[in-house]
Amino acid sequence: MQPASGTENATAETAISNDYAWHALQKATDKKRSDLIADIVGHPKGAPTVEELDYMNPNLSDDAIRRHLRVLEDVDVVTVDELEPGERLRDFPYQFFSLTNQARELFDRNGLFPKEAWQRQYQSVNKTDRIKELERMPRPD
Repeated sequence: MQPASGTENATAETAISNDYAWHALQKATDKKRSDLIADIVGHPKGAPTVEELDYMNPNLSDDAIRRHLRVLEDVDVVTVDELEPGERLRDFPYQFFSLTNQARELFDRNGLFPKEAWQRQYQSVNKTDRIKELERMPRPD
């Protein structure tokens, strides 16, 4: 058996990339999930908590938000980062959701979820003191 040529390897990589793009875009373009992605992109630190997403999406329950985030995590659009147990603050969330680098590249390549536009939109929303406090929380590195 001969090793694959460079062209065949590039074709295989493109097929994987196209497969990822198809699945990611299929899941990300659902209205409710795209609203969540827009809020992730617009968040001042790019990594909101479920509580912040719940505030920005009052039409969704926190359980529905978690289900949509799991779908996006399953297709490698969103990643969840957690504070270590010793870093967690009492009465504050410890999970933060952000876009994967692969998703950001895909969205940039397709003109979706422009960061500056969604940050302006996110900033224009009046927020409670609790949400402002959550926005200032440290996030995992």
